[in-house]
Amino acid sequence: MIAAPEIPTDFTLLQEDHTCICSDTDFEDIEGKNQKQGKGKTCKKGKKGPAEKGKSGNGGGKPGGPNRMNGHHQQNGVENMMLFEVVKMGKSAMQSVVDDWIESYKHDRDIALLDLINFFIQCSGCKGVVTAEMFRHMQNSEIIRKMTEEFDEDSGDYPLTMAGPQWKKFKSSFCEFIGVLVRQCQYSIIYDEYMMDTVISLLTGLSDSQVRAFRHTSTLAAMKLMTALVNVALNLSINMDNTQRQYEAERNKIIGKRANDRLELLLQKRKELQENQDEIENMMNAIFKGVFVHRYRDAIAEIRAICIEEIGIWMKMYSDAFLNDSYLKYVGWTMHDKQGEVRLKCLTALQGLYYNKELNSKLELFTSRFKDRIVSMTLDKEYDVAVQAIKLLTLVLQSSEEVLTAEDCENVYHLVYSAHRPVAVAAGEFLYKKLFSRRDAEDDGMLKRRGRQSPNANLVKTLVFFFLESELHEHAAYLVDSMWDCATDLLKDWECMNSLLLEEPLNGEEPLTDRQESALIEIMLCTIRQAAECHPPVGRGTGKRVLTAKEKKTQLDDRTKITELFAVALPQLLAKYSVDAEKVTNLLQLPQYFDLEIYTTGRLEKHLDALLRQIRDIVEKHTDIDVLEACSKTYHALCNEEFTIFNRVDIARSQLIDELADKFNRLLEDFLQEGEEPDEDDAYQVLSTLKRITAFHNAHDLSRWDLFGCNYKLLKTGIENGDMPEQIVIHALQCTHYVILWQLAKVTESSSTKEDLLRLKKQMRVFCQICQHYLTNVNTAVKEQAFTILCDVLMIFSHQIMTGGRDMLEPLVYTPDSSLQSELLSFILDHVFIDQDDDNNSADGQQDDEASKIEALHKRRNLLAAFCKLIVYTVVEMNTAADIFKQYMKYYNDYGDIIKETMSKTRQIDKIQCAKTLILSLQQLFNEMIQENGYNFDRSSPTFSGIKELARRFALTFGLDQLKTREAIAMLHKDGIEFAFKEPNPQGESHPPLNLAFLDILSEFSSKLLRQDKRTVYVYLEKFMTFQMSLRREDVWLPLMSYRNSLLAGGDDDTMSVISGISSRGSTVRNKKTKPATGKRKVPEAEESSSSDSMWLNREQSMHTPVMMQTPQLTSTIMREPKRLRPDENYMGVYPMQPEHHQAPLDYKQQEEAARQQQERAAMNYVKLRTNLQHAIRRGTSLMEDDEEPIVEDVMMSSEGRIEDLNEGMDFDTMDIDLPPSKNRRERTELKPDFFDPASIMDESVLGVSMF
Repeated sequence: MIAAPEIPTDFTLLQEDHTCICSDTDFEDIEGKNQKQGKGKTCKKGKKGPAEKGKSGNGGGKPGGPNRMNGHHQQNGVENMMLFEVVKMGKSAMQSVVDDWIESYKHDRDIALLDLINFFIQCSGCKGVVTAEMFRHMQNSEIIRKMTEEFDEDSGDYPLTMAGPQWKKFKSSFCEFIGVLVRQCQYSIIYDEYMMDTVISLLTGLSDSQVRAFRHTSTLAAMKLMTALVNVALNLSINMDNTQRQYEAERNKIIGKRANDRLELLLQKRKELQENQDEIENMMNAIFKGVFVHRYRDAIAEIRAICIEEIGIWMKMYSDAFLNDSYLKYVGWTMHDKQGEVRLKCLTALQGLYYNKELNSKLELFTSRFKDRIVSMTLDKEYDVAVQAIKLLTLVLQSSEEVLTAEDCENVYHLVYSAHRPVAVAAGEFLYKKLFSRRDAEDDGMLKRRGRQSPNANLVKTLVFFFLESELHEHAAYLVDSMWDCATDLLKDWECMNSLLLEEPLNGEEPLTDRQESALIEIMLCTIRQAAECHPPVGRGTGKRVLTAKEKKTQLDDRTKITELFAVALPQLLAKYSVDAEKVTNLLQLPQYFDLEIYTTGRLEKHLDALLRQIRDIVEKHTDIDVLEACSKTYHALCNEEFTIFNRVDIARSQLIDELADKFNRLLEDFLQEGEEPDEDDAYQVLSTLKRITAFHNAHDLSRWDLFGCNYKLLKTGIENGDMPEQIVIHALQCTHYVILWQLAKVTESSSTKEDLLRLKKQMRVFCQICQHYLTNVNTAVKEQAFTILCDVLMIFSHQIMTGGRDMLEPLVYTPDSSLQSELLSFILDHVFIDQDDDNNSADGQQDDEASKIEALHKRRNLLAAFCKLIVYTVVEMNTAADIFKQYMKYYNDYGDIIKETMSKTRQIDKIQCAKTLILSLQQLFNEMIQENGYNFDRSSPTFSGIKELARRFALTFGLDQLKTREAIAMLHKDGIEFAFKEPNPQGESHPPLNLAFLDILSEFSSKLLRQDKRTVYVYLEKFMTFQMSLRREDVWLPLMSYRNSLLAGGDDDTMSVISGISSRGSTVRNKKTKPATGKRKVPEAEESSSSDSMWLNREQSMHTPVMMQTPQLTSTIMREPKRLRPDENYMGVYPMQPEHHQAPLDYKQQEEAARQQQERAAMNYVKLRTNLQHAIRRGTSLMEDDEEPIVEDVMMSSEGRIEDLNEGMDFDTMDIDLPPSKNRRERTELKPDFFDPASIMDESVLGVSMF
């Protein structure tokens, strides 16, 4: 490393006015007028030895004038400021700042260079300053060591990582300064073998430092310096080629016209350019081998990312020199980096290369070697990386279609269905480029054709084929959204799609199959929906965004185009596919996206009448629920009072409902005749008509047809006879539910009379009783329908109905009685908390496959969620949740999220009642275990261990804030203690209470108690204990002993306080001078315990608990350290008991002493652990380092101890940068075979995360 070049003292130095420094801003210098004079003879001899560095620093009064900044002029109006401050402000023109520094360098280069060195030191966040004395007499390694000692280790921040407005643009200003500095010095100063040698040597040394700030800042500076030098080398190459061309042109002239002096001038210029290029090569080699080779695999991800980003720029900028396998391999290896940020830089660097098709030939070997890795990165766990990987493959595909195999493409194709929209859009673009962007020559003549003969016809067919082959038929909306940005014209060619459906195929053309027609209709519907709504499908966006004016205009134009086309075509399509339920269901959704005004303005009323006739025919033909609901929604969309077509549509709707209602009443009368058994035809007619009425009642108010009476009669007959077909009961329940809801809507919106409220109340109560009766039906589907509707009705007519100022609805409030609550809970226990196999067996011949299992589980989750909603909104008693909570562990995979959310919501409503419910659920499980195994059960049995594990999970749900849950936890312990001692042992007090083992479960909650509450709970526990119990040591008494110990543990501390835990993480091991605290925070015991204990005790008394008598002497004495006790006095003063009890306090003191010793040992072990951890960090060589490690750290690569190179087969440490020859230079030697070896930083764990 070069700090101050050693030159013999008798070396004759040129004076400053004789140095060959000329204009450094003349970039175009083809003729060599501004080239340095006497390269190698004057400039190279301008170096100063250590003895002369200070001679010109202040001599002659030149650099130290009042109008100078660190030895250079103040042209920006900023006085007495250092380079760092100017760059930090970022307000001055960078070229002016650099010109000032160059002027200073011309006057005294030592002073100017010292400014530059201190600039890099300060940009690293170091407060130290390199003095002129240090610069003259110390090597770089010594200077860096001195600066490291003066570094502020208390803070991990430095300018490149600092937040705030003043540091926001620091990095860009810092990089700009380096680039402008090299550009302004490129014609002379960088070749003086002084400035660049010193800077490169300093940056190389800093980049090898263990101080992260030094390493990060110097690596960024070195890489930007290298980039600027690559630009200089590129310009030199261009100048050399131009000079060579001029020379050859002059030499080829005839002798009479040849200018020999010009030939000599060109030869001299070519020689100087060659020397300059050789020197630039040496500089780049020094940076590449001294900085890049070590730092591209640094422990810090940001540093690795900087290296990869810059090498990508070099290869793109100067591909003749850098775009070869010797440099590409670094990018290839780093694609296996563990940090997504670095992998992302690799992909963006490669995108810049593959974008230029002229470079494809140089990327062939790299592509063949690393193609599989790029393909696998499309499934990267970092979505940004996956997106860029797909975009890179798209560029590879455009450069050469033969590179990617069919399997490679298929790995990208399925990503169009990804839930992450950027990934899906990138995959959609890849799909479009691969399958849809090629156009045959014969298509050029079809551009003006429309419909079935348009060039898009084949592309639409291709889209349909792809959709069907992907076998994800319910995800057409996601496929359309993925291709919406890149294939808009294709997806909006609705005329072509319509022609493919309606027109006959041309001669020799294959007609669409029924399956392909269904797929095309679904795709067409999705494109229309996307164009009309202008937002992605569910799961692909964060919500509806605000449309721009241009987007709104496009949306209106598309809706007009859709309406004009399909207002005419839709009746024809419905007529053609009227018997196909799937096609009709999709087609009937189109009017939702129409601009209905066009029916009037475009005089399309006859087409509206045709549409209404087709819908009526479809209602009469179909009984499928989806088709009927689609018809109902279409009527609802067309019945808009804002448009003039409303009357026409309303009349058609009323006529249809009249016919259906009359038919239903007539069929029902015959169906319910006494003494006659209904046949299947009558039942089918009733069911089909009821389905149609129910579907329409969902979206339309049919109150004037008074459907409640006939449905009530039907349901009541079903209860009395018990032989009603299940589908009739299910739809009758649903229809009656709609009747109730429409009546409620009418009562809420208008000024209703008291009679209306009473009638609705009566109907609602009667309906609830009917649903309650059907909960005991033999048919599972009927019971599930009754349960779901009953939960909805109870939720709607709960006390929540009066919110929002609707107090007049108070008569409608309905609270379920205990019997109804019990029946609802029983239904949940019998039909939700069951094994999957049991559910499949109970189904009527249901096929036991994966899809049916998922569907059944989804249905059971909905049932559980409906009941939990009643708990959360306090419609039913909270203690009913105990039967739900106790299933948390057993059914965690199926319902864990629902149960946990219910716990969270109930805790927000009432913490204490929620805690009581949790302990009640544990008590129920304990009682069930007793009933099954008896009182002499094995406490190591799986059943008991499962209850303990459930208690532990419950304890975790209380979180870390003990103050918020203090009262709830205390009440939980109170109920648990009472339960444990509730059943005395019939054999006498010498035997444990029957439920004593429950204390073992209760101890799982002891860690959630505050210190003072542990004391209070301990006192409460002693109220239930006799003196003989405290002396027992048999195994049957172990639960009592373990519970007592859990209350005594941490008596002097809050059991690893949360606050201390956070603070210990916050103060990282960066501060080596700070020793870890071995003791814990002490609180004055007497004051705190007295206040907190009295508060808790007073609260217990206010709750009318029969225990918790105040015994302050016992509390204060028990918890005091044993060394403060005088056994005789304290014993007599605190325990006014019988003489035979005198041994008990000694046992307590022994336990307390043992607990104290154990805490001291734990504290010592903690100190040792922290010390060992610090030592491990000092000498650790971990490759990937966490960002919260200390500033002073070991680096993966250092000059003191280098790890073997990743590529053992290639000696690239000694590789020199060899710029490509110009026409007058030697031919480059042929590249040796390159062997790629993704070694230690490669990690395949970045894969394996599915996108959807």
